[in-house]
Amino acid sequence: MRTLIAAALAAVAVSALAAPAPMNVQLPSAAPSAPDPFAWLEDIHSPRAMAWVEKQNARTAQVLETDPRYALFHREALAIFTAKDRIPYPRFLGNGVENFWQDQDHVKGLWRRASFASYNSLDPAWEKLIDFDALSKAEAKNWIFKGATCLPPEDRLCLVRMSNGGGDAVEIREFDTHARAFVPDGFRFSVGKQQVDWLDGDTLLIARDFGPGTLTASGYPFVIKELKRGQPLADAKEVFRGAPEDVSAGPVLLRGPDGRVEHVLYRRGVAFFSTRYWLALSGGGTRPLNLPEKVEAHGYLDHRMVLTLNEAWPAGPGHPAFKEGDLIAFDPATGAAELIFHPSPTQTINEAAVTRNRLLVELLDNVNGALDVWRHGPDGWRAQRLAFPKGLALTISAADHASDRAYVAAESFLAPTALWSVDAASGAMRKVKALPARFDASKDVTEQRFAISKDGTRIPYWLVRPKTMKFDGSTPTQMFGYGGFLISETPSYRPELGKLWLERGGAYVLANIRGGGEFGPAWHEAAL
Repeated sequence: MRTLIAAALAAVAVSALAAPAPMNVQLPSAAPSAPDPFAWLEDIHSPRAMAWVEKQNARTAQVLETDPRYALFHREALAIFTAKDRIPYPRFLGNGVENFWQDQDHVKGLWRRASFASYNSLDPAWEKLIDFDALSKAEAKNWIFKGATCLPPEDRLCLVRMSNGGGDAVEIREFDTHARAFVPDGFRFSVGKQQVDWLDGDTLLIARDFGPGTLTASGYPFVIKELKRGQPLADAKEVFRGAPEDVSAGPVLLRGPDGRVEHVLYRRGVAFFSTRYWLALSGGGTRPLNLPEKVEAHGYLDHRMVLTLNEAWPAGPGHPAFKEGDLIAFDPATGAAELIFHPSPTQTINEAAVTRNRLLVELLDNVNGALDVWRHGPDGWRAQRLAFPKGLALTISAADHASDRAYVAAESFLAPTALWSVDAASGAMRKVKALPARFDASKDVTEQRFAISKDGTRIPYWLVRPKTMKFDGSTPTQMFGYGGFLISETPSYRPELGKLWLERGGAYVLANIRGGGEFGPAWHEAAL
């Protein structure tokens, strides 16, 4: 909460930048051999570093919490973040949906589920699966839910990941969603950085710490083993081994719409954005897949992997040449690949997800969102554009691999988030949830503008401002730009920003700077 108030109050002194202006910023030069006087802060666990952090936090809190506006801002922000009329975002689970919910009465959260009909109603009837506040109290732990991997198609048995305190290392326990209880003498793995998935109801593939020499320098596993129910972990059979210099390794199971495993892949993260895949052969052994290292996997549809290429792929056996940013379908059995979609220079594929028979693609065109539904048939890949209102940012919240159901969130800076139920097969859409307005947006307007970089590149940015704003630099303005990890920054409904800042006459700028993913991989690479 202090971070929120800091962001709002610290921006009061920031001047508005209403239009692009020439800038000539001279960065200070530093001798390569000069020692870094703050290098000791890189040891994030050292008492000295932590003491420094606590001192800076105390200084900041003293300034902010003694400001006369603090109490009011805190009340308004707290009311927003603890409101119970938020949208409970779903994920598909068996014949219904699951949701993880937190509020002031369930601080650590409830993992719960509902039927489709109930969820789509105004007042869903939720069935509790795990109460993490109660579990933490009973076990004297600080359990933080990190998700669950369930065995399709029934999704009765799930491997629940829990972190004692919220770190990357998790404990994993088998849970029965019908009995709503952990399985007695079921699969259970002690805390560690690990990945586990189901081969079948009695067999797992697991990557974890198996002893000395099985973790990378990053602390993640690079050895994958197969474990049978009731088998001691020490007796698990090794099926794949990466390398100590990798980031991590783990299993990838490609399942058909009935939930059965069609292919087993082993993934080696050789660098943060570079991945190599091996196909497990039916007679034993593995074969490397002929894929570029810089790919993003979106799912498995019609016996093909759906991939975005983050680098060009020259023509080879079974496939033509592909360009950076292309969306392709790849058959892991034959190595054949075909083009689904080639984005234009102003477009990028922000995300994609598969249902039983369709491919959902959220497309950005000059950072404006659209959602296409692709179908593969005898005449190749064909798309249908869903009829969402214009000017909204779209997010695929959930897609069901067992049916053609999906949920899509739509929002803008000034329009509250709404959740739509989508039938990907027919294109039918229905709004099922909507966030109430948290602030008065009637006096504001949103514009998209472009700044011109020194090298001539057009950099888009969004300006949210009062309709009556004078373009004289007098309006306090918050500016935000990220530009990293291929992440696209799109318009979003931020109630705290609207209530604490926009309602008080401030303006907000979101800059789509290079390094992000707004114009595909090249936009990211340009910053590197």
